[in-house]
Amino acid sequence: MSEAFGDRGEAAEESDEASQDGRHESANQRMDRNWNELLQELRVTQTGTQILSGFLLTLAFQPRFASLDGFQRGVYVTIVLLAATTIVLGLAPVNLHRALFRQHLKLSVVSFGHHALRLQLVGVALIVVGAVLLIIDVAVDRAAALIAASGLGVMIVVAAAVPSIIRRQ
Repeated sequence: MSEAFGDRGEAAEESDEASQDGRHESANQRMDRNWNELLQELRVTQTGTQILSGFLLTLAFQPRFASLDGFQRGVYVTIVLLAATTIVLGLAPVNLHRALFRQHLKLSVVSFGHHALRLQLVGVALIVVGAVLLIIDVAVDRAAALIAASGLGVMIVVAAAVPSIIRRQ
């Protein structure tokens, strides 16, 4: 499992970084710090995802839901499924940590958590774009919805590119 997530390369990379960033911590301390930082990020994304998901679930029980056309229902079902998947992705690292607790596999747990969180962020981005698409489509019209969702998608791609841009500087 650890090779699937690139733990060996990341461990060597972490070791090199540790000596250059001024922190004097053991590999275990670094993994504990990384796990705690990951948990904070999971808390933020999980809370937002759950609130948005709860909102989405209530829509199907509103009187106006019956008037949605096929496209709108398709978008709705897609974002509900994305929301459920994204919630699972947010819970997976915590479940893995609990299942492997005290088995000296923190590097694997942190690596898996990192990848699950990145996938969760993609899921959140897709949910937000889908929610904008649906809401603008219902409130205004399809053309405005497609423009708004496309514009938001571009902004998300640009925001996702910022870390790569900063790393290159």
